[in-house]
Amino acid sequence: MSFEVGAAVAVVLIVFAALLAVLKFMKSKGLSFTVRVFSALGMGIVLGVAIQLALGRGSDAAKCALDWMSLVGTGYISLLKMLVMPLIFVAIVGAFTRTEATENLGKIGISVLVVLLGTVAIAAVFGWATIAFSGLAGADFTQGTVDASKMDALQTRSDKVAGTTIPQTILSFIPTNVFSDLAGTRSTSTIAVVIFSALVGLAYLKLRNRDSDQADFFRRIIMCIVKMVIGLTPYGVMALIANVMATSDFAAIVDLGKFIIFSYVAIIAMFIVHLIILAANRVNPVTYLKKAFPVLSFAFVSRTSAGALPMNIETQSKALGVDEATANFAASFGMSIGQNGCAGIYPAMMATLIAPT
Repeated sequence: MSFEVGAAVAVVLIVFAALLAVLKFMKSKGLSFTVRVFSALGMGIVLGVAIQLALGRGSDAAKCALDWMSLVGTGYISLLKMLVMPLIFVAIVGAFTRTEATENLGKIGISVLVVLLGTVAIAAVFGWATIAFSGLAGADFTQGTVDASKMDALQTRSDKVAGTTIPQTILSFIPTNVFSDLAGTRSTSTIAVVIFSALVGLAYLKLRNRDSDQADFFRRIIMCIVKMVIGLTPYGVMALIANVMATSDFAAIVDLGKFIIFSYVAIIAMFIVHLIILAANRVNPVTYLKKAFPVLSFAFVSRTSAGALPMNIETQSKALGVDEATANFAASFGMSIGQNGCAGIYPAMMATLIAPT
């Protein structure tokens, strides 16, 4: 590394460290979590644009600086990915630890599943419609490249699913080695962890009736884990958005053209459906957007539903007034089977796009 490159990297990292210190100072002054997250978002945008303008996108100095910055950004996302299964476990068990009326658990679970699966189905229809009426279906995409490893993995997964009956699929949901499922080694690991967590939650309810002190201690441990993850959010957001702004090829983004436009058309249409559902349940959509915007923006920037899980739960329970049992159920199931984008819109768009070819 030349002296000039090293000096440029050092300057960027010093500025980055200073901004992290500013976020830490804001926390010490008692500024709200929302203010800190949005401040981090703004700082990251400015820093990323400055890196690209000053050092050049793809330059050695920019790559080296962003590589070091990834210790905070990508490291934060890696940590969240590592915690996906534990977070699901915490959320499901947390739903039991926070419920007072056990007879309502079944009603809560059914309501959450109906809403999530219903909205995913509607999202899939929007995904199909946007491609079907855009003229993109069957288009020639031979200019792109194919990742052979991903194609092999997809073919292997397809072969497994093709030979599996419905009873066998249901049996695969039952955890046989919870430690293996916590590591996410199976395609059904998420559901298996949910089942195991529910059993632990039921055991908690029995324990609560016998020894309230031990049960309360377990509840405090769960909340401590969630708060620790949430506390890292502003730092991770700043590093992530800085990397995006510093590495984005705006010309390439424009070249995506119709597909991006219609993707967002489907997303916006689905978002309107959500607002209609809220209005039908006498919830003011404007008030909802104001309170939920921090977690929505964080999910968009970080690109991880798992990463947004703790903030999702906190936003529901503290900002939106949802009872904590429902918030935990809805958030944990929503990040797996309830993803309107990843489980509804995008798969339907890709299937419709590729099917004619």
